[in-house]
Amino acid sequence: MIRTLSFAAFAAALVGAVVALPLAAAAQTPATTEIKAGALKIEMPWTRATPGGAKVAGGYMTITNTGTAPDRLVGGSLPQAGRFEVHEMKTENGIMTMRPITGGLEIKPGETVKLMPGGYHVMFMELKEPLKEGETLPGELRFEKAGTVAVTYKVQAIGATTPGGMAPAGGSAGGGHQHGH
Repeated sequence: MIRTLSFAAFAAALVGAVVALPLAAAAQTPATTEIKAGALKIEMPWTRATPGGAKVAGGYMTITNTGTAPDRLVGGSLPQAGRFEVHEMKTENGIMTMRPITGGLEIKPGETVKLMPGGYHVMFMELKEPLKEGETLPGELRFEKAGTVAVTYKVQAIGATTPGGMAPAGGSAGGGHQHGH
């Protein structure tokens, strides 16, 4: 059965759809990628998608301390992970090492610390399920002074190296790092 609509009915339906789409998208997208907790500003929390069977993933973000006293990122949680640790990856004498940071990661007054692949990051360990590209995952960060802060991680592609999911220009981002315990 073919149904015809008057131009006015068609226009009203079209306007309704155009208005509804952005509203539906806004309801699914976090309102902001910046979270404030006391003197701390946390920007762009993100992680990478994981292949099936992976037991670890890294979490990344930028933390700025706008206050006059230092604070420390001492832990956190992600429902999909059994454990959460704060790690440092660095190269010494040509050897790359990764280790948990004992006592937490200090964020000095007036400083910005970038948690990113190849440097400081958080580890989601004992993953209970794969992290899928496009998901948003609620989690928490625990700071010595600012306390527990709710964050939402945006899951980027497996090889992403930036919060926007981009690999470096001219090459692939690689497959992430391996981590065993």
